[in-house]
Amino acid sequence: MSTITTFHAVLKGLPRAVFNRCVERHHADKGCKRFRHWDHLLAMVYAQLSGASSLRTLELGFNSHSLHHRRLHTSAIHRSTLSDASERRSALVFNETAAWLMGKVSRKLRQEMKPLICLLDSTSITLKGREFDGWTLGNRNRNTQGIKLHVLLDAASSAPLWHDFSAPNVNDVTQAWRAPLQHNTLYVFDKAYCDYNWWARIDEVGSRFVTRFKNNAGIESIEDFPVPDEAKDVVLRDEVVRLKYTHSSKGRLNHYGKALRRVTIYRRDKDTPLLLATNDFHSSALEIGQRYKERWQIELFFKWLKQHLKIKTFLGRSGNAVHIQIVTALIAYLLVALYKQAHRLNYTLWHCLGLIAATLFEPPVIDASPPRTRPRRTWAQVTAQQGVPQ
Repeated sequence: MSTITTFHAVLKGLPRAVFNRCVERHHADKGCKRFRHWDHLLAMVYAQLSGASSLRTLELGFNSHSLHHRRLHTSAIHRSTLSDASERRSALVFNETAAWLMGKVSRKLRQEMKPLICLLDSTSITLKGREFDGWTLGNRNRNTQGIKLHVLLDAASSAPLWHDFSAPNVNDVTQAWRAPLQHNTLYVFDKAYCDYNWWARIDEVGSRFVTRFKNNAGIESIEDFPVPDEAKDVVLRDEVVRLKYTHSSKGRLNHYGKALRRVTIYRRDKDTPLLLATNDFHSSALEIGQRYKERWQIELFFKWLKQHLKIKTFLGRSGNAVHIQIVTALIAYLLVALYKQAHRLNYTLWHCLGLIAATLFEPPVIDASPPRTRPRRTWAQVTAQQGVPQ
């Protein structure tokens, strides 16, 4: 009797009809007879969840469970076919699949009409050596040779809302212009995204931001807000400021003409304080400082991806194969998050990933709670219950 496996249960987070519509919209499987995009996606997600270290390991592991291929609507894979597909196929279908899953994970928050807190940052992925140098050497900077992954992260659900790629020598704020902005959202980012015109765009859509001023920012103080006694150990100054110059150092016109708020935060481990910039005049200075502190969550997200999914060693060495593998890592992350939510598992995402990897082609572990153990009783309690005189 055929039973559903954990791998099939995880894939329920992505309806096949949704994926098929995406493939048909781009005519992605035109002329493809056997190894279609669905087979490609299953193979790459399996590689992420199982931790396959090479194409040979992926081929042997996936094909050893041939009895379950029919339920997954796939067949045996060949590493040469998978390698060719990853090198030649466009990543467009995988990108749109990841975007659909991102919307699904965060949909609950949007339905509840809660203001979103979005964290924006990038991480570098090093790609050096044979076949990598051919397309990464020309775009490297002094710190990194490879690519950069840009992510907009929902702070409440720890789920990515948007992603993009760039070369290491591309300024982060250049990619930020491509990120979708929503109304009534708080965006938190570091001073690498210091572009007053982009700040103005966030303000125009009716959202707020918390970031840092650069040390050489040309600003003038207009008014000081009183700092409450309970915040004086942390908040050194809270003031209204305005940009001094109408043009940047590169001659571009600064379109941000409104007043800004500068909050100076004391740092015990640094000689210089933290100069925060925001257009939020309603929250307290301590709340603004806390919002910027929460930006560290996206650093933990990048660390989690690199430690637990396959985005440090790659199954292909072309730029297209690297992009597909990173996007399928994001897809796997989102599918695990949806699986955790659907089964109401009260464990960390890492624990859920471990359970999934251990039971990929076995019945899913629905109740993963630790077994209850009866408390150890003393000898006096045992004898008292049995009526034995002490």
